[in-house]
Amino acid sequence: MTPGFAEKLHEALGYSGAVRVGDRVETSGQAGVDDDLVIPDSLEDEIIQAFDNVERTLTTVGATWKDVIQLNSCHQVAPGDDAIGHDHNTVMAEQFRRRLDGRAPIWTETGVTALGLAAMRAEIRVTAIVGSGN
Repeated sequence: MTPGFAEKLHEALGYSGAVRVGDRVETSGQAGVDDDLVIPDSLEDEIIQAFDNVERTLTTVGATWKDVIQLNSCHQVAPGDDAIGHDHNTVMAEQFRRRLDGRAPIWTETGVTALGLAAMRAEIRVTAIVGSGN
């Protein structure tokens, strides 16, 4: 259990932030929240925080970004919009370059009308195989 935000979500909702079975790691969707479950005002800061939370969660189960083979992201899309906004994609691509060091795991991006917390605009989950990035 990732200390801070994940412990609070586990207490409130009863789920795990990550599960490791052998070398395989599956995370739940990681929100861009701080340890008090506060979501930043800016979309960019929220997505960066979600990436930070994925990293913290991977660390708790002995994995790193180098081990990530798949990434799924959910992005809030306003009613009537027919696509995920350029602002979401710009920050996501920036974080891929910053954290993945040229690696390119598969990515599925989904637009949704609502996420787990009312103010959330993005959520990220990953699959990792520990040692696959070495």
